[in-house]
Amino acid sequence: MEPTIIQKIAVWAIPLIFAITLHEVAHGWVASWFGDQTARLSGRLSFNPLKHIDPIGTIVVPLLMLVTTNFIFGWAKPVPVDARNLRNPKRDMAFVALAGPAANFVMALGWGLLLKLAIWAEGNGYVWVGVPLGYMGGAGIMINVVLGVLNLIPLPPLDGGKIVMSILPRRWAYYLSMIEPYSFFILVALLVTNMLGIIIGPFVYIIINAIYAVLMI
Repeated sequence: MEPTIIQKIAVWAIPLIFAITLHEVAHGWVASWFGDQTARLSGRLSFNPLKHIDPIGTIVVPLLMLVTTNFIFGWAKPVPVDARNLRNPKRDMAFVALAGPAANFVMALGWGLLLKLAIWAEGNGYVWVGVPLGYMGGAGIMINVVLGVLNLIPLPPLDGGKIVMSILPRRWAYYLSMIEPYSFFILVALLVTNMLGIIIGPFVYIIINAIYAVLMI
């Protein structure tokens, strides 16, 4: 039976909020490690979702996508990072950018462990707790892998774009940065033409299957 919208929200809300919040906190932690304390001084190195929620990106967009599609993504308020405070700005920004997707992949493993526990619970007669936790664990894996892969697209201001800009010579990095004002429209165009799913789908499929294989689910 197709779940109701209320059931979908109940299952997807917690994994989505954690995925977006910890993604941003990870950027701030790594920036702090490399010498930039801007996020810490701004109070953004916090697990409190209220400090990171963007009304549009964290609530409105995910809800609309949940209602209208089987694909969901969102964003939080970006954690402030001042590259001038980093010990090696060009190199360190690559690690700061990579921290977000890396956090999502680690969280996907964590939700995989919850799914494994849910399967055990359901198999041992605890259906009342196993079924909802199973749905939530599966949603957590999907959300985090999709967000991690999506953010690795080499398009500024996505993390992948920042990583590539940190690797490229300055001249080519400057050319790539000029795409940033149009990136949102490029992503929307890719989404409505189903090209976004075609681009990231194989990577999402490989990573999810790898998680299932590692955890023997």
